[in-house]
Amino acid sequence: MGWAMTGPPVETNFGPMLGGDGRPGQLWAMLPRELAAVFRPRLLDVADEVLREIQRTIPDYARPLDGAFGKALRTGVQAAILQFIDRIAASGPVPDERRQVFVGLGVHELAQGRNLDVLQAAYRVGARVTWRRMAEVGTRAGVPSATLCLLAEAIFAYIDELSALSIEGHAAAQARAAGALERRRRRLLDLLLADPPSPSRTVQEAATAAEWPLPHRLVAVALDGPAEVTGLETLEALEDLEDGTPRLLLPAPADRHALAAALAGHRAAVGPPVPPRQAGRSLATAQEALRLVAAEVLPDEPLTWCEDHLATLWLRKEPFLVTEVSRRRLAPLTALTPKQYNRLAHTLLAWLETCGNVREIADRLAIHPQTVRARAQELETLFADHLRNPDDRFEMILALRATLP
Repeated sequence: MGWAMTGPPVETNFGPMLGGDGRPGQLWAMLPRELAAVFRPRLLDVADEVLREIQRTIPDYARPLDGAFGKALRTGVQAAILQFIDRIAASGPVPDERRQVFVGLGVHELAQGRNLDVLQAAYRVGARVTWRRMAEVGTRAGVPSATLCLLAEAIFAYIDELSALSIEGHAAAQARAAGALERRRRRLLDLLLADPPSPSRTVQEAATAAEWPLPHRLVAVALDGPAEVTGLETLEALEDLEDGTPRLLLPAPADRHALAAALAGHRAAVGPPVPPRQAGRSLATAQEALRLVAAEVLPDEPLTWCEDHLATLWLRKEPFLVTEVSRRRLAPLTALTPKQYNRLAHTLLAWLETCGNVREIADRLAIHPQTVRARAQELETLFADHLRNPDDRFEMILALRATLP
């Protein structure tokens, strides 16, 4: 039998020919079509040997070839070898139905919780065994060594092609799984923030589907605009950052630093820790804190922790009542100039909170103790007995806390 090759003459040095995009196509065109008839009778023997070697050398596949696993592996090996022989005979592309076999192997690996390293190893084992057996058969049939070298290159190029199909299947399945999980987590976020609160059983079922164990206490985070936040995976956060009012839900952090680091560069507020059923209230409080920061009522900080400002947030919740309490209890200050009002109002708050401790007031306001005594006399003149009435003192503290910056 003659072994004249189709296509251009074979170069003795194959290296320079490997780089171009057209090299795989050249390989199939250069292989003699007669090779298919030489190797096809040994197809099933080679497939069985490949299977045995894969099971012997790859622990993840070293189990009985029954059920879906055995069918998928056996089908994949047989389809790979059959298609290789058919490509030699016809040099055509992989048919769609056979493409799906190798795409499906990538999907199967993801379903087993594996990356593609194990499957790639199986492909390499298959290529090595197939080449060894084809080289033996080809040598006995008188195939020239140059043709066998070309055949070896074709086998490994073909394995790269199959690997690419499996990578495609693995990546597509991974994207679908991630998309489905993201949708389930978004639904859980909406359920937790619903008003009125969603039924506990519905929330628990959604949490199970979203693979997000409900924490004993969680916090809501409000951001002041759409943002891209990295590092949320380690915080186990549910997120909706594309909405006009971006928000997060996450287990109440034991350490503030990780959350502060993840939100660096963004202005945000962290609501108070609450049970999951009250997640909406935590978010509402965080959003109110952002509003008060913008209004210069709360300190202008990149990350506001509502836990540190609960009294102010509470008092600011009812502006009408705050105004009425302030009007009644701080009336003696209204006749003063703004500068006088600010000076005496801060002194009054410090006086009430320290029970008149002159030294502590001086340290807090960074003024001389004698100045404290002088201002205290002014306050005594303005408020008289109200400074000693417990109810009046309490309402004055509330009014000052709510109105002073």
